[in-house]
Amino acid sequence: MLTYENKIILAPMVRIGTLPMRLLALRYGADVVYTEELIDWKFLRSKRRFNDILNTIDFIDQTDGTVVFRTCSKETDKVVLQLGTCDAERALKVAKMVEKDVAAIDINMGCPKEFSIKGGMGVALLEQTDKACAILKTLVDNLSIPVTCKIRIFETVEKSLSVVEKLVGTGIKAIAIHGRTRNERPQHAVHTDIIRYIAEKIHIPVIANGGSKEIEKYKDIFKFKEMTGCTSVMLARAAEWNCSIFRKEGLLPMDTVIKEYLKLAVDYDNSPSNTKYCIQNILRDLQETPRGRKFLECQTLDQICAIWDLEQYCQEKQSQYQKMGIQGRWQVTPDSLEPPLKKQKADSVLLFICNLCFQVCFIRANFNDLSLPKSQLHTWASKNGYKLPIYETQQIEKLFRTILSFNGKKYTSTFWEKNKKFAEQGAALVCLHHLGVLSEKELVKLGSIIK
Repeated sequence: MLTYENKIILAPMVRIGTLPMRLLALRYGADVVYTEELIDWKFLRSKRRFNDILNTIDFIDQTDGTVVFRTCSKETDKVVLQLGTCDAERALKVAKMVEKDVAAIDINMGCPKEFSIKGGMGVALLEQTDKACAILKTLVDNLSIPVTCKIRIFETVEKSLSVVEKLVGTGIKAIAIHGRTRNERPQHAVHTDIIRYIAEKIHIPVIANGGSKEIEKYKDIFKFKEMTGCTSVMLARAAEWNCSIFRKEGLLPMDTVIKEYLKLAVDYDNSPSNTKYCIQNILRDLQETPRGRKFLECQTLDQICAIWDLEQYCQEKQSQYQKMGIQGRWQVTPDSLEPPLKKQKADSVLLFICNLCFQVCFIRANFNDLSLPKSQLHTWASKNGYKLPIYETQQIEKLFRTILSFNGKKYTSTFWEKNKKFAEQGAALVCLHHLGVLSEKELVKLGSIIK
């Protein structure tokens, strides 16, 4: 079972703490890695699936087929799922879904962002101590894995300690303390004295967080640990900027870190948009350089990889995955929705009236506003003297599929989309492929599938 003594930890970070970055942190020396905050209601609409191509466990959003959470055996005993919640019942349902796939559950009580606060989550829970304690107690009493929480301090040490003691009383195994108040931001000094005071007063491990301004190299982690008197240290921005901060041997060059991260992103089929976001946070000011600006223009994973001479690695891996049947998004059909729908005849009718049906999924992040399939198709039609296509969309529950009529033929994708606009784009992709405007190789690069 996971313990929290003398650990160096990758902190939960929105959009950063996905599988490739967590695995990179472990490779460099992190003892424990946290996921990004995952919201309970989004998790509850997902299903657990084993991905036999990537050898991962994927929790798939049943409304659009996207991956809510992806993990693998390399991190099972070291990954902590951080949950955004304001409801004990929902929190327990999610925790039970992932109990065998993660090492611990952490409740986010420290995020000061508006989204979390309006939803009664994050730092808002610290203003409702009874509710916060009820959530923690419910999890502690019903789970076989450790439960923790991450908080921010209050303006006074007395108020901070009072709240912490109530949270500790629920039976949690550790508490992470960000040494800033709800209204303070990274430019404000971290209150190491308050963290130290609390650490001296309670009996469970305290994880110090908020020291990235003072942590520039590996040895600085232990200076921060000593300053706060804590048993462990959690790193956010210092790890976000250069994940090799966890290496005892010292920092690696930025390009080396990016290359190692990119290989993991390719290996685990990470989304191009998330991969790009993580690299942006490594590059920071270097995004304004010629190479940085070229990087910002990238839309696909292989385009990003090409900048760091990994285009061939990416293309070979993607080709391998395509042959094995990997999907750009998991297929969600009306039959898979819960509660089960009455049997529909829509599929057979749709396929009967269409001349050309392919399984093609539209992934918005891989297109810019000028390259959208419908735009490409309309441009092609105008240049070649054809009338513009007509779109008719079918909806079942929250799933959509479009029949595109063009030049006497009907086209559709057999892939159900999450909204009408995406369904129209998917049908346009099928038509563009039939017309020879987009080859199968190009569609593979765009994360689409044709069968």
